[in-house]
Amino acid sequence: MRIVKSAEKRKSEILDVAEQLFAEKGFDNASTNDIINRIGIARGTLYHHFKSKEEILDAIVERMTREKILQAEKIIENKNIPILERLTLSYLSLNVDSKAGAEVLEQMHKPQNALLHQKMQESVISGVVPLMEKLITEGNESGIFDTKYPANAAEMIITYSNTAFDDLAGLTLDEMQRKRIAFIYHTERILGAKEGSLEAAIMKIFTRQ
Repeated sequence: MRIVKSAEKRKSEILDVAEQLFAEKGFDNASTNDIINRIGIARGTLYHHFKSKEEILDAIVERMTREKILQAEKIIENKNIPILERLTLSYLSLNVDSKAGAEVLEQMHKPQNALLHQKMQESVISGVVPLMEKLITEGNESGIFDTKYPANAAEMIITYSNTAFDDLAGLTLDEMQRKRIAFIYHTERILGAKEGSLEAAIMKIFTRQ
């Protein structure tokens, strides 16, 4: 008996299987035929939802970004967790922690996917900045931070971290450590925090990545 699934369920299934195959074979070696065969659908069904493997990758990136932002939001909204711990945990929640995710990131750093890379960064910034603004405002109220412009501070920090730590290939350990220390130094000043007050929280982000 033929099983008819809703468009959203079918799209989700295609993305799930594509993620698995990209993790197993790599994006370049996995084909649309592999996806079709593993799911057991007609070629026309796949192309009804996605015109190409690149479009599937784009959809995976969008879904991954959306899920990561939702995770960060849950953490930031949980006021039972201290502010600086929420800062650490929300950043960590944005990290890619799966083989499939690592493959997606590798693809995004290729020159031909520069537009997709930019799109993901813009999505992260637009989604995370309002959340960080809430956390910074709460930090202002509790005396941990002292900035008149929480939204701008959030945008600066997220943009800075995305740019500075997006691609670390080729850096020595000393260069990496200098970059981390500089990030902490400038973040404290952007937020109006006491010098050294954010070191422990931010260093946890780096050591647990």
